[in-house]
Amino acid sequence: MMPLTKKIPKALIKVKDETLILGGIKKVKKFIQNIHITVGYKGSAIAQHVIQNNVSSVINTNGKGNAWWIFNFPFNIMDEPIVVLTCDNITSVNFELIEKDYLRQKCPPCMLVPVKPVEGLDGDFIHKQNDKVNSLSRTKYSDIYCSGIQIINPKKINQLIKKTQDFNILWKRLMAQKKLHVSKVVPKKWFTIDSVNQLNLFKKNL
Repeated sequence: MMPLTKKIPKALIKVKDETLILGGIKKVKKFIQNIHITVGYKGSAIAQHVIQNNVSSVINTNGKGNAWWIFNFPFNIMDEPIVVLTCDNITSVNFELIEKDYLRQKCPPCMLVPVKPVEGLDGDFIHKQNDKVNSLSRTKYSDIYCSGIQIINPKKINQLIKKTQDFNILWKRLMAQKKLHVSKVVPKKWFTIDSVNQLNLFKKNL
């Protein structure tokens, strides 16, 4: 998101007079009590900002991949569902419906929450059979793609696959065992901001 992120990290970019990350925290707080934030680039600025807004912990993952924390203490021993969201997600999620679907699918190690493709936004298209993901593709179209939202059980993942720092590798390894699931619940409103053009597009449609 250069040049914007040269001075501030993406999480602290303001939309509707509120930082991206704080907007997400406020929505999640209504349903989930314990919120943990991973920080990398310009992490100290993000940490200070989120600590002021009562998150449970801040984990420094600078120089590490986006899935690193799943395989390290204390998360690697957590035998419970954890909701994972990226800071650039602008969405309205019905966590109660997602929880019901997760339980219906008998608590898989990882369940992706899909969204309908949005013009102008890139994403990994999800190809599935029933509740299980067969493949993810940037080029082969389907009617749903990854939102950046997922429910994971770290202990189950650690028991099934080797360590990796990359979610793409994690998903591939789970798919190979038919253990990557996808929810039937699709958020009605969703947008992600990963470039200046996308930020301008979102502001234009406010």
